[in-house]
Amino acid sequence: MQEIKLYKSPWKAIKLLLLSSVFVIGGIWLLTSTSAPKWVGWVSVCFFGLGYPIGVFHLFDRRPQIIINEIGIYDRTTNQDSINWEIIQNAYMTNVHGQKFICLQVDESYEPSKKKGKWHKNFAQLNKSLGFQEINISLGQIKIDETRLMDFINAMACVDKTERVKKIKMIEKL
Repeated sequence: MQEIKLYKSPWKAIKLLLLSSVFVIGGIWLLTSTSAPKWVGWVSVCFFGLGYPIGVFHLFDRRPQIIINEIGIYDRTTNQDSINWEIIQNAYMTNVHGQKFICLQVDESYEPSKKKGKWHKNFAQLNKSLGFQEINISLGQIKIDETRLMDFINAMACVDKTERVKKIKMIEKL
């Protein structure tokens, strides 16, 4: 089976580590060199210090984040199985403070909240009121042309299985 695998960008993890370091160093400086309240320095060190384990995890995590094949899309962040092409009606992009998401509009009978309780249904309604869908693909850690990926998803959702195989082979050659 032909697949396109998209991985996390190590440069984004390095950027997170460097930015965390700036604020941790600033917090250490507040603790040692100034007469500022000690709690401010500790809050800075503790909060921005959380960027270190997260950055190291993203740096060394070599599992594919998104896998696209002729059956559908698998995204590790959605906590679901593969999203079949047949249920995708439309894909559009949303940007929240520089974090890009591809929102997948699916038939109502396939929405994940249909199988869950009232809390999940209310949360799904909140997502929709903010312009998202129930199934969203986060592109924050992946270095890719988001518009091209969105167009590819829309094209794959409209063609039959034999054409999907051809499209995936054509993209792999690029």
